[in-house]
Formats: sequence, C-alpha cells, structure tokens
Amino acid sequence: MAGAKETPRQKLISLMYLVFITMLALNVSKEVLDGFGQMYEKISDANSRVDESNDAIFENIQINAKEKGGKWVGHLRTAKQIKEESDEFYSRISEIMTQITEKQREKDPDLKEYAQMDKGEALDVIFFKEGSDGNAEEFIDMINEYKMHVIQVFGSQYPEYIEMVEARFFTGDENGNIQNRDGVDEKWLNANFQGFPLVSSLAKFAMMQNDIRQTEHDVFATLMGKELKMSSSVNESNYISLLKTEKGAYYQGETFDGSIVLGRKGGAQNPNSVDLKIDGRPLQENDYDLIAGGIKLKVSAGTPGDHEITGNLIFLNEGVESKIPVNQSYAVISKPNSAVISADKMNVVYRGVENPMTISIPGIPDNKVSASAPGLRKFRGSKYNMTPGKGREIKISASGTLPDGQRVSTTTTFRIKDIPAPQGTVRKQTGSITIPKTSLEISSVGAVLEDFDFDITLKTVSFKFKVPGQPTISINGDKLDSRAKSALRRAKAGQSVQIFDIKVVNPKNPSYKFKKISPVICQLVN
Repeated sequence: MAGAKETPRQKLISLMYLVFITMLALNVSKEVLDGFGQMYEKISDANSRVDESNDAIFENIQINAKEKGGKWVGHLRTAKQIKEESDEFYSRISEIMTQITEKQREKDPDLKEYAQMDKGEALDVIFFKEGSDGNAEEFIDMINEYKMHVIQVFGSQYPEYIEMVEARFFTGDENGNIQNRDGVDEKWLNANFQGFPLVSSLAKFAMMQNDIRQTEHDVFATLMGKELKMSSSVNESNYISLLKTEKGAYYQGETFDGSIVLGRKGGAQNPNSVDLKIDGRPLQENDYDLIAGGIKLKVSAGTPGDHEITGNLIFLNEGVESKIPVNQSYAVISKPNSAVISADKMNVVYRGVENPMTISIPGIPDNKVSASAPGLRKFRGSKYNMTPGKGREIKISASGTLPDGQRVSTTTTFRIKDIPAPQGTVRKQTGSITIPKTSLEISSVGAVLEDFDFDITLKTVSFKFKVPGQPTISINGDKLDSRAKSALRRAKAGQSVQIFDIKVVNPKNPSYKFKKISPVICQLVN
C-alpha cells in the first residue's frame, strides 16, 4: 500500500535494477570496439608504409650529401635531428602501448580480440591514479618538447609548417586545458584518454605515431624537393651538359657514338654552334650531327684509357648567346678475357644470410652470362644471392660469350665466415647500463649485430635473469615475467642484475644457430 516501508528484499531488487541500468549505459557495443580495432589496424599499416617511404627519402638525402656536399650536408644534418627525435618519441609511445596491453596479451597474444578491450584501467593506472601525476606530466612534456624541437629545427627555415606542427601535437592551452562540450575547462589528457576503452586508446596512440611519421615525411620531402626545383630558360645556371652513350665503355677500335645533351629533361633546342675538343683535338663538322638539345658524336673511340670532351655548346636565346660548358669523359677498355665477380658488401660471404652479389662480364649482356656455385641463385639481371652451406670456402664460376663469338670464363674463391656474436640489449643499450626498476620491468630484452653489414632482425626466444641473493630465473619471450618482476622488486637500488644466456633466432632463417650472446648488466636506480 502507499507509503508502506520497503522490505530488505525489495530494496535489494531495486538496487540490482539500478546497477543493471548503469551497466547498460556504460557498456560499449561489440561493433564499436571492432570499429576501433579496424581503425587501429589501418593506422598501424599506414605507419609501416610511411616508415618505408621515409627511409627511402632519408637514404636519398644521405647519398646526395655524400656525393654532392654543399647544401645537402645541412639538409642531412636537419634530417638526422628530426629523425632521431621522431624515433625516440615513436618508441616511447610504443613502450606505453606495450605496457597497457600486457594483461590482454596473456589471453590474446596477437591483440585481435577487440571486443574484449572494453576496459581502460591499465592506462588509467599509468596516467590518472593517485600519485601518477609525474607520468602524465612526463607524457605531456614529451609531446610539447618534440613539437618545439621540430619548430626550432625546421620551422625556423620553413615557417609555413609551424601552424601544422602545432595543430598535430596540440595539448591544450598554457595550463594543458581544453573546453569540453559543456564549455567547461578539462585537462587535454583526461579528455582524450581517461576512462576510454583500451582499443580506442591504442587507436589514438597509433594516430599520434602517424602524426610523428607524417611530420618526419614533410621534413624529408621538403628538403628533397627544395633542391629539385628548376627554372625554364636555357642558361648556364640551370643547365649542365651530359654525355649519353649506348653503353658504359667501348672496345678498342669501335666507333664512339655518344651524345652530348642538356641536363634538363625535355630540352628540345638545337645548339646554334659547337666549340668542342676531344683530348685537345677540335671537332670537325663531319665528327658530329646536331640533334635536339645537343650533338651526336661520330668519332673513333680511341685507345684504351680515359678521354676528355671539353668546350661549349652555344645556344641563341632571343638574340643573346648562351654558352653551356662541356666537361665530360668516357673510358675505352680492352676486350675482356675474364669475368668480373664481386660481393656487393664485402670480400667474404657469411653463413646464415643471403649474400647479395653482382656477377657480370663487361661487354656481354646479363642474359648471356651464366654463373654457378652451391647455394648461388640468380634473381635479376646481374644480381645474385649466395647462401653458403658448410665449409670455409666457396668457388663461383662464371662464363659468357663475347659479340665476336669468343668464350670467356673464370672461377673466383670466396671465404665463408660465420655471423659474429650478437650483443645483448635492454632498451637497445648494450653492456653495462643504469636503469630504473620500473623501466626494466617493461623493457624488451633483445640482441644486435653491431657493425655488421646485413640487416638482420633478431627475435628473442628466451633469456635468464639473476638478482643478487636470489635464484636464477629462466624466461621465455623477450620481457620479464611475473616471477622475474617479483624478484626485481625485492632488489635494492645500487644493485646490479644480470640478463644473460640470451637466445635469439632470425625469423627468415630460424635454423641458424648464433654464437653466444654477450650479457647485459643492469645497475638499478630508484
């Protein structure tokens, strides 16, 4: 009846109903979580593609700095600074992502069960629980420091990029606040990460990594593009002469049919006159034909050795004479009687990896050159891969037929060496390092091949962990397990723990056994 007092059972039912309604309100649908997961995958794939593109452009800048010097040296210095800062920032975000997914990986190693990633406690513990202010401030400082460094290094040269960089790495006003939908100030970090499902935070971190790589790409592409701009008129400042030949070298007695043309692609203006010499001898009118953008030579190649072509191509632009300097050279070689076999990276071949090799015979097309040896495989033109087996030496034989029908063959011996012993790493550091216990707990144990010419990715299979005064712990994988973490927490600051007996594999050749890996000594702080 009205006004009657509720029984304990009725109160319990009412409370359960309220809890049920609250759970429905807070529950994130499976479809939404899967959507975040798909977004995370696509962004991660995009990051990989941008990485490859950035590496290619950076390598191009390095090549130009080495070969051309000048402004390219400054471009390389700027690119290196941005790359180092970007790699460090990117890696720190990856560490956070690894830390917050540790528990999820125990039941979902590949992080594909997005519908199970509806909780955000792991990230909340790092950034928002009582006493974690330092972590939150460190993260915000890291974003702002990266932003300011990019602006200082690159924005000072290209101010048009400042606004874009500031927008990508915006963290709120001077107090770190933004206005929420109700017009109330709220911390930027809280508004973007506190209480959100794990999968949405992963997608946001991946997007931040994408912003880092896109910023890196903008810097590299701008540095490259700046030097590729060309003007349209024909003059000495924006054109150079180039020697175009049908082949790189000529046999003694052959007709040299090289062409001297303007360096700009698409130039169609014929020279009005020619003032050229080969080895100091002036060219006669019957020694060349005028062609679009230059001349085509019709002279004897000459004796074996280097030959110089000097002088000017003369163009008339609106009645004004422009002289394009010519200073080129070509080589004449004697007919070969042996093949040329060279290792692209070294004078030995290494067991356990594919050794790239170039095998060719000057004057013979690649498709008419044959080479053979145990473990030798041709994949394109003159390019081969050598995968040596047992033994300490390997003999490679090559043969081919010259245009005059003469058969040429040769055999070259290469030494076979084992891959050198890797060095153990923690946080990519080797030897004896200083590290906080909290950092060691989440750090990856790996190995590197320092000063080795091949790019080999080493995957850690297992390692041993020793804290002074405690039993040695054997661990599978590349991170400390719960037993090791427990032992680590009992260690005192100033003590040194050992990570040793590291076992790794090369995923591309898992059967190869590496030499003993050097340990890492970690002196604990804090």
